[in-house]
Amino acid sequence: MIRSETEELHFRNEHIWVNSTGAVAAFKLQALGGKDVLIDEIRVRGVEQSWMDVYCYRVPSGMIITGDMNVTSYARFSGTSVTINGRVYEQATDDIPLCSGSELLVYIKDPDNVKVGNEGKKATISIVTNNAKYTTELHVDTSTRQ
Repeated sequence: MIRSETEELHFRNEHIWVNSTGAVAAFKLQALGGKDVLIDEIRVRGVEQSWMDVYCYRVPSGMIITGDMNVTSYARFSGTSVTINGRVYEQATDDIPLCSGSELLVYIKDPDNVKVGNEGKKATISIVTNNAKYTTELHVDTSTRQ
């Protein structure tokens, strides 16, 4: 198989959950192209998210993550790391590098413009790199389990 020298990102298992205590966005991101990627920004509903609100888990090479992202409370994201489902998610501090062929699990604490009343409405999550913008569309879900 010949891999071209282009970047290609794919979203999987994307969610935005909201309840009266706050909101959390989550998604899996795969780098499927033949080029490493530098994530310059993440936007939820068109608003750039602060790196302090972004938590990532780099899936180790050769490991396969099955299943969906876990619903979790935004209140859990209070330090530089948080453990969810046995995985330690580290708070982002700057642009996020993603190697070709790798996968990143991402949680965003309390996206700025997602509030109660947005349930059932369409929303977008976008990844912006130096070369492209990747966007997925989804519906905001309610969560009483946060």
